[in-house]
Amino acid sequence: MPNTKLMPIEIIPVMGIGEVNKGDDLAQLLLRACQRGKLGVESGDIIVLTHKIVSKAEGRVYDLNSFIPSKFAIRVGRHIGKDPRQVEAILSESRRLVKMVKGLIISETFHGFVCANAGVDQSNVKKGNLVLLPKQPDKSAQNVKRFIKKETGKNVGVIISDTFGRPWREGQVDIAIGIAGLDPFSDYRGMRDQYGYDLKASVICTADELASAAELCMNKLDRIPAVIIRGYKFKRNEDASSKSLSRKPARDLFR
Repeated sequence: MPNTKLMPIEIIPVMGIGEVNKGDDLAQLLLRACQRGKLGVESGDIIVLTHKIVSKAEGRVYDLNSFIPSKFAIRVGRHIGKDPRQVEAILSESRRLVKMVKGLIISETFHGFVCANAGVDQSNVKKGNLVLLPKQPDKSAQNVKRFIKKETGKNVGVIISDTFGRPWREGQVDIAIGIAGLDPFSDYRGMRDQYGYDLKASVICTADELASAAELCMNKLDRIPAVIIRGYKFKRNEDASSKSLSRKPARDLFR
């Protein structure tokens, strides 16, 4: 059920996590930063982590030169004006190509996300490196949630976010690509609005709204890769998966 009472919501940046490297225990780094900042973690908090630090901890950072371009990648790179090594990295993360235009490939990742360049990114890593999306972002979120519960006894929700573009809208927003412990939707279907009309199609993706709200504190240049959202009364769902956020092909009007 959606929330029926208005409530104040806090969005608290977690400072001081620092550079994350392959093999780091991300949940431990998060808790240490919270302790240093005297934030604490409370049951009902939602922890939002950028996918970048998750990918770094899980070793999903690669030297651009490790990707040997195929003949197809070379042709595509020449056609759209993109480094064929990066094209090869994008192809390796894609199960379907949607569109290729100047400098950009829209593809469907093996997770089911349709996004620019299969989520392959060069920002906030050393020059010459590429960051790929976590292989199993839901599992990554579950691991963080589980560690926090073990260490603090607090039951939290966890969201892993990434920045996506949107069809027909300029600008980008952060969305949830991994979730643990919270239902990603608020379903208003079957309820009535203030004028008595039955709501038949109102299913709000609160996981994406929370990820986007968290980005307001993260920004792209402030080196704040984690946020605590406090005060939002979410519906718990221990079986939730980010796969439910991708529209099924049968319901995709633009496929």
